[in-house]
Amino acid sequence: MKRAVIYARVSSADQNVAAQLCDLRPLAKARGYEIVAEYTDMISGTKGKRPGLDKLLSDARRGRFDVVMVWAFDRMARSVRHFLEVLDELTRLNIAFVSFRENIDTSGPLGRAMIVILAAINELERSIIVERVKSGMRRAKLEGRQIGRARLDINREQVVEDRRSGMSLTNVAKRHNISRASVCRLVKEFKGNSDLVVVASSVELVPQVQSTGGYAR
Repeated sequence: MKRAVIYARVSSADQNVAAQLCDLRPLAKARGYEIVAEYTDMISGTKGKRPGLDKLLSDARRGRFDVVMVWAFDRMARSVRHFLEVLDELTRLNIAFVSFRENIDTSGPLGRAMIVILAAINELERSIIVERVKSGMRRAKLEGRQIGRARLDINREQVVEDRRSGMSLTNVAKRHNISRASVCRLVKEFKGNSDLVVVASSVELVPQVQSTGGYAR
């Protein structure tokens, strides 16, 4: 009997891996696999560090199982490149990869070919979505629409003066109807600008020296 492990991942706390496990456990039983471990992660698909996946790969190198089962291939990796790296390592270790949604098993050459094709399509779809978003932002900018956070319509000097006078961060924020973070940012910007003025003034006070070593007249 082949030893199988399950890897399940969700992207946020309001999701649950139970749905994935409910599909994968019966599939393992139907194929005659013995489930020896289950690994899970709760992390965005684009994030690199995954404790569950790292532990799975560590155990794979120790030869602790023969098959990896996932609900869908995009649950496994953060990008096509990462997915293929994981798949290549599993193949090198003679470990099969089974995906429930795509009904693919890499124990055969056809299954591996289909994995590569589907992964490439998924990456292309993501790139198209990103490009559509960027295109929409460019169009909005050309039409004069606001992109991102609007500039604060407040008396910035007064905010800084109130804070420097000893008024608490909370009271300054309430008085000007802005967040505490905005108050801190404005004070920091004011301090940075003041430092630049001081440096510039100091430079102007330094006497110029001619190449002969004398002072310029």
